[in-house]
Amino acid sequence: MLQTAAPVALVPIERSPGYWATVWSRFRRDPVAVGAGLVVLALILMAVFAPLIAPQDPFKGMALRRLRPPGTDGYPLGTDELGRDMLSRLIYGARLSLFMGVTPVLLALGAGATIGIVAGYAGGWVNTIMMRIIDVFFAFPSVLLAIALSGALGAGIANGLISLTVVFIPPIARIAESVTTSVRTRDYVEAARASGAGPLRIIRTQVLGNVMGPIFVYAMSLVAVSMILASGLSFLGLGVKPPEPEWGLMLNTLRTAMYIQPLLCALPGLMIFLTSIAFNMLTDGLRSAMDLKA
Repeated sequence: MLQTAAPVALVPIERSPGYWATVWSRFRRDPVAVGAGLVVLALILMAVFAPLIAPQDPFKGMALRRLRPPGTDGYPLGTDELGRDMLSRLIYGARLSLFMGVTPVLLALGAGATIGIVAGYAGGWVNTIMMRIIDVFFAFPSVLLAIALSGALGAGIANGLISLTVVFIPPIARIAESVTTSVRTRDYVEAARASGAGPLRIIRTQVLGNVMGPIFVYAMSLVAVSMILASGLSFLGLGVKPPEPEWGLMLNTLRTAMYIQPLLCALPGLMIFLTSIAFNMLTDGLRSAMDLKA
């Protein structure tokens, strides 16, 4: 008689989590990074819903109530040199401060990543020419370059954005070129090249997905620097113009009251400090979460 074999139990294969799922899992286990992310989210929500949150009109002032100390009835954080509510101006100031901090980095990310990826993938004389041009900008400190460009173009939000974007393109391009150079010699890129795929297709399908993560994380680390530079330009009168509420400009206009109400002068600087620290901690958390080899 023929004996039938016992049925074999099928064991389901467990799929390993994807890369981004692993990154998110590592990120949420970092309390410092999560706390910094919540602070950044709160600042963004404060900027978006400023008209609903601000207790008073940030542009309306009165000479009789100028430089009121924090804790004054109706003015929790006091009033500025023109009698305007400090709390409302700080809330509205998040709009321009975040805009001037994030927008130049995003613009520089698009331009710098394109330059660096093209130079890194092409290699040879193309890489040499493009990177030597980028090296010219590294000869100037970022602060002096931003001041020189803003001084040449003139004060204003648009000119400030242009100046900061030019400042951040070289470092992003350098990082993009370095990462792309290390990726273009990988086996999967060589296999795609051997299969007859063109350079544009290889960059789109094989290179971008492996280089944009490190480039984006590095660009995020520049947001805090961008905010500080933008505030510095406004403080020097080369950025946002009065009466727009912006933390750097508020520092400039309140410096004459430093010996009368020193706490009022410190409030915009404190907001710049907290926002910069939050972005730096968030960037460090993302970098650690994406470094799966560690």
